[in-house]
Amino acid sequence: MADIASTGSSGKVVIKNIGLLLSGDIDLPILQADTIVVDNGLIIAVGREKDCDLEGAQTVIDARQTCVCPGLIDSHVHPVFGDWTPRQNQIGWIDSTMNGGVTTMVSAGEVHLPGRPKDIVGLKALAITAQRAFDNFRPGGVKVIAGAPIIEKGMTEQDFKDLAEAGVSLLGEVGLGSVKAGYEAKEMVAWARKYGIQSTIHTGGPSIPGSGMIDKDVVLEADADVIGHINGGHTSLPEAHVCELCEKSSRAIEIVHNGNERVAIAAAKAALELKCPHRVILGTDGPAGSGVQPLGMLRMVALLSSLANIPAELVFCFATGNTARIRNLNCGLIEVGRSADFVFMDRAQHTAGKTLLESVQLGDIPGVGMVMIDGIVRCGRSRNTPPATEIPVVISGH
Repeated sequence: MADIASTGSSGKVVIKNIGLLLSGDIDLPILQADTIVVDNGLIIAVGREKDCDLEGAQTVIDARQTCVCPGLIDSHVHPVFGDWTPRQNQIGWIDSTMNGGVTTMVSAGEVHLPGRPKDIVGLKALAITAQRAFDNFRPGGVKVIAGAPIIEKGMTEQDFKDLAEAGVSLLGEVGLGSVKAGYEAKEMVAWARKYGIQSTIHTGGPSIPGSGMIDKDVVLEADADVIGHINGGHTSLPEAHVCELCEKSSRAIEIVHNGNERVAIAAAKAALELKCPHRVILGTDGPAGSGVQPLGMLRMVALLSSLANIPAELVFCFATGNTARIRNLNCGLIEVGRSADFVFMDRAQHTAGKTLLESVQLGDIPGVGMVMIDGIVRCGRSRNTPPATEIPVVISGH
């Protein structure tokens, strides 16, 4: 568990011999390319090896015909400070999740902080502190977008302006604090949006003491930017109400691991039937009462691909590019100018699937062979996934 403050690699990196390149872009999920060139932590070229400038590379990685995918983005986590969660009293959960292919996490509120302040001065102070702390400290290299205040009654427009000016860009789940009525939430969500702060609303039954039931009518009236854990966190709304939210709202549809799996499948299918798959994003909603799931994002991809019968390459987009675009993040897509955050994967040893995508479609999670963040290799063969059939190798570099 290292304090990694670096934001880029020390030089040029070439990744070649890629067997399958997943783009993260739901409109073109597979790229016909076998090489990526990175410099200063950013992608500078994507294409065929013969068409790319490989000169001067300080590090060359042979992908050995494995799959390269944008690093997974967990759209819904509840961090506190550092790489510790008091909810499960577990240390190292973020680094462990990086071993599951996650390179970015988005906070839905630092709700598990012991003695979390609920007065307005205190909640603003906590949000600003959390934003600063995770901006400075990256466990395992993971980018944790934190500082998501839980809104409370009595907040004014000025409070949201203050938060935005201090660098806060997110609201914690609306409904976890004292603001639970649709009309109250709508006003505060609008204030947040005015100052560039993105909002997420709790959906479904209460998850922790003090939270409440947020039904479909409150979700629609509040009109938050993200319909948080639309499949419940943990208890879901009725399936018909979830499908109604998909149809009547234009906002992001967030499906999480720590929710109702049957409704997760229904929500994903509804989005496809409504021809809006770009709205679907994935998260874990961990740490939570059900624990920490280092492979939660990969498990969600396998679940939706196998049981909702959605092509695996599209579901990987739910976990990468869709979230990057909705969350305004410079990662999640394999394109020039984006952060060089990648997960190298191959089919797990002895899976029934003949290819990585087929194995995921059959319900097996892939093996992670390497994770790169900002052009820097953060782990080799994952300690948490099943062993990959092939793993990439660094054939030159420091």
